Order: sequence, then structure tokens, then C-alpha cells
Amino acid sequence: MSIKDQAAILNKLGIASLNPMQEEAQKAISSQSEVVLLSPTGTGKTLAFLLPLIQTLDPTLAEVQLLIIVPSRELAIQIEQVTREMGSGFKTNAVYGGRAGSKDKIDIKHRPAILIGTPGRLADHIRRENFATNYIQALVLDEFDKSLEIGFTVEMEEILLSMPPLQKKVLTSATQGVEIPGFAGLKSSQVIDYLKDENTQLKIRSIISPSKDKLDTLLQAICQLGNEPGIIFCNFKDSIERVSDFLTENGIAHGRFYGGMEQQDRERALIKFRNGTHRLLLATDLAARGIDVPEIRFIIHYHLPTRDHEFIHRNGRTARMNQDGVAYIIQWEHEELPDFIAQPEIEELTESSLPGRPAWKTLYISGGRKDKISKGDIAGLFFRQGDLKHDELGIIELKQDSAFVAVKATKAEKLIGLLNNTRLKKRKVRVSHI
Repeated sequence: MSIKDQAAILNKLGIASLNPMQEEAQKAISSQSEVVLLSPTGTGKTLAFLLPLIQTLDPTLAEVQLLIIVPSRELAIQIEQVTREMGSGFKTNAVYGGRAGSKDKIDIKHRPAILIGTPGRLADHIRRENFATNYIQALVLDEFDKSLEIGFTVEMEEILLSMPPLQKKVLTSATQGVEIPGFAGLKSSQVIDYLKDENTQLKIRSIISPSKDKLDTLLQAICQLGNEPGIIFCNFKDSIERVSDFLTENGIAHGRFYGGMEQQDRERALIKFRNGTHRLLLATDLAARGIDVPEIRFIIHYHLPTRDHEFIHRNGRTARMNQDGVAYIIQWEHEELPDFIAQPEIEELTESSLPGRPAWKTLYISGGRKDKISKGDIAGLFFRQGDLKHDELGIIELKQDSAFVAVKATKAEKLIGLLNNTRLKKRKVRVSHI
């Protein structure tokens, strides 16, 4: 890939230049056959391995050439999105549990050069011989320790046993001290370790709750933090439901993200968090890594995790890429912190008013990439027929069969009236709330 081509890709992604980790990883992956990339959550590992690996693909070969194995649906979708936005010209698809198998078959029938997927779904397709593995030249095990931790060892080993001799293997993780699985077959890998660089920008503070039931203290903390974006971590689905009901009763807009939700609801929660419709996200450790969320100013440990590495991954959601951030622990006054947390500085709370309602709302459009619709087409529709000003249109997320558009909350109802059942690229589309 020429310097000019790379500059064009970075420009499409809105990135001025690669960070030091990405530059080092790019050089290593280009020159070595085996690379282990260790770097904190949110530092850009996806782009670090995609840039050099795309160079190895043959544009004349209509077969899967690069396989990327990920632990979660969200990470599969995120990498697919980044790859498409790079505009490399190579067909890319993601397959994962919770998605209709019929959709997979349609996508895989016309072979993608880049196939991304969760271990269970990929292993199933390989067993069914839905795509050939003998053309695969490069393999990425992204967040490989997470895939092992959640029980995908057998499937990952099965996938690797089906592979031909590979030109490139890349393993990534955001966890220090991980053990490389034997089935990966690494012989002389180069390790790039950015986990040793401590993030001095992160502050950890404790908020003392006079009650074992921390809900009132959480509300007071949210009021003091105002409209800054943040994630509130709970350990269990039931806890999220309880906290969510309490926040709703108090007029605090928020999203929810945990493993038991329908995939569509999880995806939409992240979309609304990314575009500012929700400034707060209630989440389990599923959101601690491997999902695409914006730079956030704080995280709150409503419950503390039981293991130190999950504490580190949660905290890694803020103070990313040399930005400031704070991790707050809501601590009952008689509660002892686990050994892996030194007693942090106490954050004093003062009386503060409830944060204002979010400035943005998200609208759904029933057309996407497969209809040849682009972000520019959507923006044009909203500016011309919707009579929006430029500062009233927010983030547009384009999917295969749909799109999601952030608009100023005060304009949402009027826009639905103006745009629902109008034509966009020869297709009549529905426009509605989500």
C-alpha cells in the first residue's frame, strides 16, 4: 500500500495520523509472519492489523483470504464497519450468533475476501463447507483471551486445524500476562507490548454511599457529573434492570447493554450511545472491551468486578488515547475494597440539579448499503426535504439494510412527518423513531 493510498484511507476514517502502536504494528505485521499485539482497549488495534493485512489480499481471487475471529457480535460488527469505511475495495462480511443463518449464506455465496466472525458461527460454516479455507492466507485472533475465557477453546482449535499453512498470524489482546494457546501454533512470534505503558491520565476515585443500597448515591453522582458521557457498570442483568427502572423514574435518559438482550436491541443501544441520544450506558462487563463506543469522560463501578483484569478493562473505557478520564467506585461506607484496588481518593458530592435531556434523538431509515444508499444521500435528504441546518444533523450510521440518523431532538417529530415514505435512491423508505 502506497503512502498516498494509506493517507486516503486515514482521511476517510477522519484520522490525521497513526499512533506509535499502530505504526510499530504495521511494520511488524508487514515483515513478520507471526505477531502478538498487546495494547489497551480503545487504542486502535483494528486499524493496526487491517492496514498491513489488506495489502496481502489478491483482488482477482473471489475467495476468503483473511479470517478474523472475535469473541463477540459487537466486535465483529465493529470491524466490519471499519473495514467498509476504509474503502479498500475488498468484499467484507461478518457472521455471528444471533444473526439469521440465511443472511450468512447470502453473504458467503459471493465470497468475501475478508470474513469476520465469532468462533461458534465460523466453526459451523466450516463444518458445513459453506466456504473453502484453503485460500486463506492470513488469520487474526482478535481479543483471543476473551474468546478462550467465554468458552470457545474447542471451536477455535477446530477452526485452526482446518487452516492451510498461513502466511500471517496476528493475535491481539488488551490483557497483560495472557498465555498464548498451543493450538495457535506460534513458533517465533514478535510481541508488541503497549500494556506496559501505564496510563497516567486515569484517575480513580471513591464515592461513599451511606446506604448499602447505592441508588440514591448513584443519582447524586450523575447529577454532579452533568451531561458528560459515561458507562455505569453492574455485575448482573437483574441489577441493570433495577438501576434502569430507578433512573427512568427520576427522568435520567440512558441505554442498557448486557448479554441477555436481543442482538438488535444491543446494537441500537450502542448506536444511541455513540450519537449522543443517550449520554449514559448501563452495562455488564460485556461492554468492558471489544465494542465501539466514543471517548467517554467517566465510568462508574456501581458494582466492583471480582477480578482485577476486568477492573482494568472497565477503566480502559475512559482516559483513552492520552485523554483524561475518571473511574468512580460507589462504595458503601462499611464496604472493604478488594486487594487489587488501593484505597482511592474520596470524591465529595454536593447538591446538584438533574442533568438536562439529551439534545439528540435517533431516527431509523428502512434502507441501507444494499439499496446503494450512501451517507451523502441521507444527509442530502435531511437537508433538502427535511429543511435541516447543518448543525441539526448528527452522526449517520449506515448498515446493510438500514440506517440510523441523529437529529436535534426538537426536530425529530417534524422530520418524521416530512420524510416518512419518501424516496431515497429509487426506494421508498420508512423514517421512524427507535
